[in-house]
Amino acid sequence: MKMRIVVIGANAAGAKAASKAKRLNAQAEITMIDRGRFISYGACGIPYFVSDAVGGVKELMSTMAGVVRDHGFFQKVKGVAVLTGTEVIRIDRGAKRLGLRNLASGELSELPYDKLILATGSTPLVPRLENVDLPGILTVKKIEDAELLKERAVPGGAACIVGGGLIGLETAEALRQRGMRVTLVEMRDQLLPGVLDPEVANLVQKQLRQQGVEVRTGTAVTGFAGAQRVERVVMGPRELPADLVVLAPGVTPNVALACEAGIGIGPTGAVAVDARLCTNDPDVFACGDCCETTHLVTGQKVYLPLGSTANKQGRVAGINAAGGAATFGGVIGTTIVKVFNLNVGKAGLTEAEARRAGFDVETVLSPAPDRAHFFPGAKPILLKLVAEKGSGRILGVQAAGEGAVDKRLDAAAVAISFGATAEQMAQLDLAYAPPYAPAMDNLIVAADILKNKLAGEARGITPQEVKRKFEEEEDFILLDVRSPAEHNEVGIVGAKLVPLGALRDRLGELPRDKEIIAFCKISLRGYEAQRILSSAGYEKAKFLDGGILAWPYELRGPLEEKK
Repeated sequence: MKMRIVVIGANAAGAKAASKAKRLNAQAEITMIDRGRFISYGACGIPYFVSDAVGGVKELMSTMAGVVRDHGFFQKVKGVAVLTGTEVIRIDRGAKRLGLRNLASGELSELPYDKLILATGSTPLVPRLENVDLPGILTVKKIEDAELLKERAVPGGAACIVGGGLIGLETAEALRQRGMRVTLVEMRDQLLPGVLDPEVANLVQKQLRQQGVEVRTGTAVTGFAGAQRVERVVMGPRELPADLVVLAPGVTPNVALACEAGIGIGPTGAVAVDARLCTNDPDVFACGDCCETTHLVTGQKVYLPLGSTANKQGRVAGINAAGGAATFGGVIGTTIVKVFNLNVGKAGLTEAEARRAGFDVETVLSPAPDRAHFFPGAKPILLKLVAEKGSGRILGVQAAGEGAVDKRLDAAAVAISFGATAEQMAQLDLAYAPPYAPAMDNLIVAADILKNKLAGEARGITPQEVKRKFEEEEDFILLDVRSPAEHNEVGIVGAKLVPLGALRDRLGELPRDKEIIAFCKISLRGYEAQRILSSAGYEKAKFLDGGILAWPYELRGPLEEKK
């Protein structure tokens, strides 16, 4: 008898699992089931469909050769049967049968299986707020959602995005590009919490505001108001006019079906699986947004729903369901997002995540051009490295800038996955030519700075800490060691100018009992100034991590020439 493999869910993970299972076991009878009418589409491309960067729905559903991945494609090319508009209402693990309902006709039926793959995905989290069901309040997860959002995104209208995560930022850009006035509201104190630390997130917030998006962090939405449709977003005593609201506070795994069938749920609230992506039932596998995985840095179970992970897990689940042997080791949460002109992402742990996991960490901020500074088109990027003190192991990397951050994140992801230290990262043999990178790549420079910090030679301080010192009126000296021309053009209010070349001769101007924090454009000269001061007996000398380019707060404009 032919093996019968049934896959519940026909998008990224499910389609990959079904296709791989059929390739491995050509005699198997494989069926995919999905509630929706669209299958195997690139959900991560939805914001770009809304903004018209992607021309139509078919592009999200097509192969690289332009063939639409529909029922016919899977039947004829993949040898996989597809049931759309069909809901699985019951899993009978004892009898190995599924209960089905046709959503159009209501007709009930059953389908037997030998091996079952759960690829039930996730659902946008809809907070319990007053009037959250008013027309005009949408979520963005499926193509149907995208079509409705695109239809209602009227130029000149007012849109409110609730949630400052990946989906919220991408949707904010899409609606802004369609000519809407956009306000983004995030209840936490920063954007992209869990993806970025505050100093990098502040650069994202700055970019959004430069592009005309109003950003309100640390603000909780308490409800909505309107007569026939949403008209206002309620934030405690304040209200915000809105013709359109997009809820994007996150997603939750679809585990109801698994729970009812007695399939184990892990500590993250997602389906628990082993390295083979097998559940507590040896004949049931799970993959994609419905299941948890292991973080390679901490070893802990995590829920990180990403399209890249879903595809890799789908392949492993398909192999094992078809009788093969494959494992999925885990993830490090590598993430990247485009925010207007800014490219932003991370690999591994943020500083906040690392500290919560119990690591004693050292960090560095390192801004520099993404290619040789003299080559046309060079653009700045900022890197933040997080490492474990003592071992020097790299725990995480964050990147933001208009330049090429993706290849730095990818190189870092490999290094982190294999437990590389700052010393090993600094020795990476990365590609160099002026059109592509500096001779000392940004990642290598950041690792070298980190090595100096770990050795106690470099003593840095973050922009957040310096700002706090200003706000609390601490008695310290912020020392600008750039040239007079640079200092006059732009600077940080309250800084004292002593150019690096004159520092040794002017040490007498600087009190030895005060904390002195040196900076320049990227703090290379700031670090050199700290070394000069330290060797001269200034025990409280430090440098500003990342310098002017990493300062996410307001800068002083050009100084007037003295007459």
